[in-house]
Amino acid sequence: MSEKETNKISRITAILLQLQTKRIITATFLAEKFEVSVRTIYRDIRTLEQAGVPVTTEDGKGYSLMVGYKIPPVMFSERQANALILAEQLVLKNKDASLIKDYSEAIEKIKAVLKQPDRDRANLLSERTTFGKLAKFERTSSILSELQHALTNFYLVKFKYANAQNDKTHRTVEPFALINTLESWLLVAYCHLRKDFRFFRLDRMTDTDVLNQRFKAHKMTLQEFFVKYHGHQ
Repeated sequence: MSEKETNKISRITAILLQLQTKRIITATFLAEKFEVSVRTIYRDIRTLEQAGVPVTTEDGKGYSLMVGYKIPPVMFSERQANALILAEQLVLKNKDASLIKDYSEAIEKIKAVLKQPDRDRANLLSERTTFGKLAKFERTSSILSELQHALTNFYLVKFKYANAQNDKTHRTVEPFALINTLESWLLVAYCHLRKDFRFFRLDRMTDTDVLNQRFKAHKMTLQEFFVKYHGHQ
C-alpha cells in the first residue's frame, strides 16, 4: 500500500472519529485540520457513505452522523471521562509537543465512544476548563468533581463562602466555568445573592451542596465571558 493510500485511510478514519465526537462539523474545518482541499474532504465523505456510514448533510451547517447510529459501547462513566478531560488541560501545558498530540488524540477517541449526552457534557467541560500557570500542587479543596458534575448538568450549587476578611455568606450559584490559578481553583458562577457573575475560591467554600434544581444554560463561551467581564469583581 502506497503512502498516499495509507494517509487517505488514516484521514478517513480520523474524519469518522471527528463525526462521532462532534454533533456537527464542516468540510472547511476538516480541510484545515487535515491540511487538504475541501474537494478532498467531499471525496472522503463519499467514501464513508459508500462504506455504509450514515453521514447526513445539513444545508449551510455541515456534516453529522445519523441519530441512532450505533457506536462502540460506553467504556467510561461521566465522572471518569470528566477526570480525563481535566487531565487533558494539564497535558496541554506540557512543553513536549508529541505528548500533547498523543493525549489529545486519545481524548478524541474517548469522547467518540461516549453516548451523545455524555459526549456533549465532556465537550462542554473541555470548553469551560482552563489553567493558569501551574504551581506546586497542594490539596486545598475536595469538591472539584462535584462542581464539574454540576457545571455540565446545569445544577444549582449552594455553599457557605468566606471572603478574604473571613466574612461568611450563604450563596446559591449557577456554575459556569472552572479556572486553575497559582493559588487555588476558582469557580466562575452566576450568584443569586449578588445578581451577577462572581469568582469563588474552592478553598473558601464549605458546606457545598449540589441541588437537584437545574438552571438555564448561559449562552456564551468562556472567551466571551472574559471579554465581557474582564476586571469585573
